[in-house]
Amino acid sequence: MEIINDFLSGMLPYTEWAMLIFLIGGGLFLVFQSKFLPYRYFGHAIAITAGKYDKEDAKGDVSHLQALSAAVAATVGLGNISGVAIAIYMGGPGVVFWIWVTALIGMCIKFYSCSLSIMFRGTDSEGKLQGGPMFYITQGIGRKAKPLATFFCIAGLFGFLGVFTANQFTQTFMNVVKPDESLAMLGDFNWKLIVGISLAIITSFVIFGGLKKIAKVASAIVPFMVLVYFVAVLVVMVNNATEVLPSLKLIVMEAFNFDTMVKGGFWGLVILGVRRAMFSNEAGLGSAPMYHGQSKTDEPVQEGLVAMLGPFIDTIIVCTLTAIVIILSGAYLEAESNGILMTLIAFKKSLFGYGDVLLMIIVSAFALSTLFTYSYYGVKCLSFLTNAKIGKYYNWYFVATIVFAAVASVDLVINLIDLAYALMVIPNMIAVLYLSPKVNLAAKKYFSKIKHEKA
Repeated sequence: MEIINDFLSGMLPYTEWAMLIFLIGGGLFLVFQSKFLPYRYFGHAIAITAGKYDKEDAKGDVSHLQALSAAVAATVGLGNISGVAIAIYMGGPGVVFWIWVTALIGMCIKFYSCSLSIMFRGTDSEGKLQGGPMFYITQGIGRKAKPLATFFCIAGLFGFLGVFTANQFTQTFMNVVKPDESLAMLGDFNWKLIVGISLAIITSFVIFGGLKKIAKVASAIVPFMVLVYFVAVLVVMVNNATEVLPSLKLIVMEAFNFDTMVKGGFWGLVILGVRRAMFSNEAGLGSAPMYHGQSKTDEPVQEGLVAMLGPFIDTIIVCTLTAIVIILSGAYLEAESNGILMTLIAFKKSLFGYGDVLLMIIVSAFALSTLFTYSYYGVKCLSFLTNAKIGKYYNWYFVATIVFAAVASVDLVINLIDLAYALMVIPNMIAVLYLSPKVNLAAKKYFSKIKHEKA
């Protein structure tokens, strides 16, 4: 594991600058090119999600709300609860500011990429309707761009593993339940193995049931657990009301900390923020377009607007709440608390000593919903590289890696995911930037039609 970790951390610096240029540079280009369109139609996006513009005869498998729930299920989860903690652990509170900046730009990227996923839908070898980067790359740019799509899918075979979730869930279990003391003396490694195998078995039952089951389970669990998490955080904030504004102030002050800039760590801080924001909301990654590509709609722009809400919900709202709890509880000052440990300490300190147990329940739901949804992305990547029949075998590999992740170190898991994500961003963002004029044209037509209908 150490050899793998050394290789991954050696590769990361080469991909990070490309990721920064494409996500921030490319994202800002889209923001100005669209004349801030996605932000101007925020209210309209909420109306579409609520089903106001649904059409019964539209092509697709799932409703706008189900597609958003499933995509948010894959992103609201441990990325928001422990991903933020990892960012603060590595770069201090100021990194949260850069997570916000990336998320706001990410909303625009999501608008473009998910509009394209409806605009250029394809079919797999079984004739089923599919969407996603590999389809808008090959159909939008043309067959000559197939190597880009292949590159995306190969990186996706690693990026869409549930390793981070399995790892952080295991850490939570070990720290809250303390099985060696409370259950049986089996040793750390054996308990982690047991947790990994149990997670793998539970995940198997759902993922071998297919997409409709996933959408149902995810849309049932996730909204409820997000609500429970919100209530828990609000209780903490009300109990520590005087600390909320100073915590937000600390985030902004530290983001432009002169010492950090002088030490040459400023760009490191920005890259860290970009990495964790992408981990939290997946804008630019190309995963959400695979879900949104299955939506029951014939209007690409509608789906783009619905998808844009994703980064707002899971990064601007959920990540900020997590960051405030971590900062006001002082958990970020405890040296050895990386990842979910930091959030557990913050909740235990702030919620009458039982916060860690509540967080364990919330994390369990998020972990399972993320594992259920991620396998689906990987199946799509393997199906594109081979065919739909072989694609289904990805699930076996996915389940096996859950056990591996449960016993692996948090550093190894984060490095693996960060590297795969950075590699996926490159082909996806090339395609999104190249095809963006087609979305602008579709948006112009769509909004003049809406105005005409209202008139």
